Amino acid sequence: MVAFDRAGYGESDPDPRRSLRSAAMDIQDLADALQLGPKFHLICSSLGCHAAWASFKYIPHRLAGAAMMAPVINYRWPGLPRGLARQLYRRQPVGDQWSLRVAYYAPWLLHWWMNQTWLPTSTVISGSGSFPNALDEKNRLMALSTGLFQKKARMATQQGVQDSFYRDMAVMFGRWPEFEPAELEEPPFPVHLFQGDEDGVVPVQLQRHICRRLGWISYHELAGVGHFLSAVPGLGDRIVTTLLPLPPPAAA
Repeated sequence: MVAFDRAGYGESDPDPRRSLRSAAMDIQDLADALQLGPKFHLICSSLGCHAAWASFKYIPHRLAGAAMMAPVINYRWPGLPRGLARQLYRRQPVGDQWSLRVAYYAPWLLHWWMNQTWLPTSTVISGSGSFPNALDEKNRLMALSTGLFQKKARMATQQGVQDSFYRDMAVMFGRWPEFEPAELEEPPFPVHLFQGDEDGVVPVQLQRHICRRLGWISYHELAGVGHFLSAVPGLGDRIVTTLLPLPPPAAA
């Protein structure tokens, strides 16, 4: 298994022209450089799942299967039901609403906006917003009290917060001129999507709509689970075995 820092995160070089297409091309280039073979499986999580959608669009011939863990949603995708999307968008903290609004309408302003203490900014990035799920909230408070949250943020933003978080937000929550998930054709490999029904970041109602519209996604809704699926005991093994089922026993 290979994990890597996407462009601008950790020790990976920034890409000032980062886009949906470049996210997929980075995955393909890395697989080729590591000689992973003609096909490989892909697992993406949360905000990073725009790279999965992009891979379904641009490099479907390279994937043997894919799993998405609580993929973040762009509330302005045309394929979403407008009334429901607007209602759920307005349930977010005011700072998160404004951050997504700026990312969509004025991404060039995002860095300045997020650094103004007198303006409403993202509670997700600051770690200041509480979560409805008990495990998510427990882990948030623990990470803040032990300094783990700040340590991970420093590691992620070594290249600067503009080239990591803010460019990511501009791609994910900005305009999707090339395609949107609802327009994708069924790929030639299985796709699984895991979503907690107590997710405080991604509205489960919109996730259900996307998976119903794209009938080729195998949807796994997890009862009593929040957004941070990597913290759920045993779920990682379940995802891997879902992607790579055990072969049937040999005939006697």
